[in-house]
Amino acid sequence: MKSKFFATSGIIAALYIAVSLLIAPFSFGAIQLRLGEILNHLVVFNKKYFYAIIIGVFITNLFSPNGPIDLVFGVGQTLLSLGLTILSARYIKSIVHRMIFNTVVFTFMMWLIAWELNIVLEAPFGYTWLTVAAGEAIIMAIGIPIMLALNKRINFKKIID
Repeated sequence: MKSKFFATSGIIAALYIAVSLLIAPFSFGAIQLRLGEILNHLVVFNKKYFYAIIIGVFITNLFSPNGPIDLVFGVGQTLLSLGLTILSARYIKSIVHRMIFNTVVFTFMMWLIAWELNIVLEAPFGYTWLTVAAGEAIIMAIGIPIMLALNKRINFKKIID
């Protein structure tokens, strides 16, 4: 069982990295459309995806032009957001409602990324929060029907168990 978990986690982390770095210029700046963020919805299906996503974000952020600070803020934002979504499963039973909650949480928590960009690039905090949050909301919202459709064929709950 553990080998299946590690193999699946490795594949998910690698997918996050590849998809995010595919359009790297749009994965790190004040206007972000990081495609790998769609995979954040996996924790709605099974909390065990938490580790794969965190590893994917960490490795992706090693390539960040913003430097090591992106490891702290980027991974921190993902860790907090995923944690809140995992906790929400106690209260929100519907997968779709949890995906919507996940989208809202990730979008709101982009204040951490705005803060990072304010420190590194001296980008205005409020405007940057708006732009990175908009990009996150778009990617995560687009991800809901995609992940639901993929789940019908793959069954995300069982694939990592």
